[in-house]
Amino acid sequence: MPPGRTDSLRLFRVLGINVYVHWSWIFVAIYQIQYRVHQYSSVAWAVAEYLTLFLIILLHEFGHAFATRQVGGTADQILLWPLGGATTVSPPPRPGAELWSIAAGPLVNLVLLFALTFVVVTSHIPLFSMDLVLPDISNFLRSIWWINFGLLIFNIIPVYPLDGGQIFRALLWFVIGRARSMYVAAIVGFIGAAGLAVLALIEQSIWLGFMAFFMFANCRRGWAHAQALTALEHQPPRPGYACPSCHVTPSVGALWRCPQCSTAFDTFETQATCPNCHLEFPATRCLHCHVSSPIANWRTPPDLPVTR
Repeated sequence: MPPGRTDSLRLFRVLGINVYVHWSWIFVAIYQIQYRVHQYSSVAWAVAEYLTLFLIILLHEFGHAFATRQVGGTADQILLWPLGGATTVSPPPRPGAELWSIAAGPLVNLVLLFALTFVVVTSHIPLFSMDLVLPDISNFLRSIWWINFGLLIFNIIPVYPLDGGQIFRALLWFVIGRARSMYVAAIVGFIGAAGLAVLALIEQSIWLGFMAFFMFANCRRGWAHAQALTALEHQPPRPGYACPSCHVTPSVGALWRCPQCSTAFDTFETQATCPNCHLEFPATRCLHCHVSSPIANWRTPPDLPVTR
């Protein structure tokens, strides 16, 4: 199990993508099945409904992963946890590439919506008469339709870090640049998190409060990322080096930090060695696309043009 996934169980690997499930899914599954079991004549239907929810979220995350690979990025890990899913993706640092890698997730839900709507309509299953007692199969199909529809609507809300907020940020990137778009998305996210926190207090909902905290924490990271991007924009480029993945020339400055002693240093000046504790790094992480490569692979011919 790779670092950072000691809290999760690896389920399987598909086309180089490892799929993990967080341990807390067990408790959420038990609660959800018990909550829904009264809708069916057998607990097996409630289990099937929850497993289908699991599958829909997984397909959504695979949409992100395959779209990222399609535009030349990397995607190798999916984590399923109570708030949904998280895919480890690194699209090329271009607004179009990031837009497609994020939008592909909700597009999967949209395709599923059309398919489920066809099944429901042709089966004459009422979607809006929720008080009707239906056979288990009809009740199951209606529930799955609403689950997928709810996930689609929730994900396209334009509040960072939801997919809608990241799509909004990618669209702004075309107009105002990478760093400024991140600042705007983070501000909108802070407002959304504050609104959700107020709603959690009114409803006395621990679940909504947890979601508000999650959104706030991600917006803080987004704000810090915007600050780092702004700093990078004002640093001179280092000639002779370029990221092997995105081909962007790194900036001069103490922009890398040693995880062992927290010393900030310029990895290209020290040749990927911490000047304080002398820890050697087998790979250097690009601050633009976040892909790590051996520092020897960063060297470029003298006549190669600089890309910023």
